[in-house]
Amino acid sequence: MSEQFRFDLFPLIQTERFILRSAEAGDSHDLLALYSDEAVVQYMPFTPFESVEDAQSEMNWYTKIFKEYTGLRWMIEDRETRKVIGTCGFLNYEDVHNRAEIGYDLRSSFWGRGVMTEVAHAVLHFGFTCMQLNKIEAKVEPENEASIRLLHKLNFQQEGVLRQHEFEKGRYIDLAVFSKLRSEI
Repeated sequence: MSEQFRFDLFPLIQTERFILRSAEAGDSHDLLALYSDEAVVQYMPFTPFESVEDAQSEMNWYTKIFKEYTGLRWMIEDRETRKVIGTCGFLNYEDVHNRAEIGYDLRSSFWGRGVMTEVAHAVLHFGFTCMQLNKIEAKVEPENEASIRLLHKLNFQQEGVLRQHEFEKGRYIDLAVFSKLRSEI
């Protein structure tokens, strides 16, 4: 087994169609295109981005969670176009419990093409092998059927529902909790 990931260098992951890498200054326009789409942010805790500054602020958050050892977020770069079409990564990393939460998003023009299945498999593999996670969680609004289908495809199990768990966009929302254990891979 390889040495455990220590948050020193941001890891590069390559799949057949995508390069997963850290955010770069030139990604702000692609990130703005991603997060300014109402359909993409429908189940996210923020309103659509309106400026490049919004995208830069998001990338600053990616840098912050990496420096604090609480998460890492990969930019999903399409090998063909060299454009960033989404993000995927871990947040709420708890090393003492060997646990993290996975999050992901994708430009709506790429939905239904198996992108996130391919990317998530690589990210989950990194989490279970390099980070030596025992449990990877996902929290999803129950109405987000596409995300729930992806989690089932990735063999996540639903643990339950956190009722009115967060206050987002002027209302309380439920979150369905899913998880996958290292023993289940």
